[in-house]
Amino acid sequence: MSTFERAYQLARTGLFADVAAVKARLEADGYRAIDTLLASRSIRDHLAAICAATYSAAELESTARRA
Repeated sequence: MSTFERAYQLARTGLFADVAAVKARLEADGYRAIDTLLASRSIRDHLAAICAATYSAAELESTARRA
């Protein structure tokens, strides 16, 4: 799987609050040249928007389950 595909996959999980967290996970998974490949502002902004939407949704779902 390419770095882009994996970054988007991770962002959609709802487990990552921001792009920095996605990048850290990519690095931990052994991906290389992450900063270069995700250098485009449009890609970073898109990933950030996905993280914000899915992380918030995951938090709300988690809170609802505990109630």
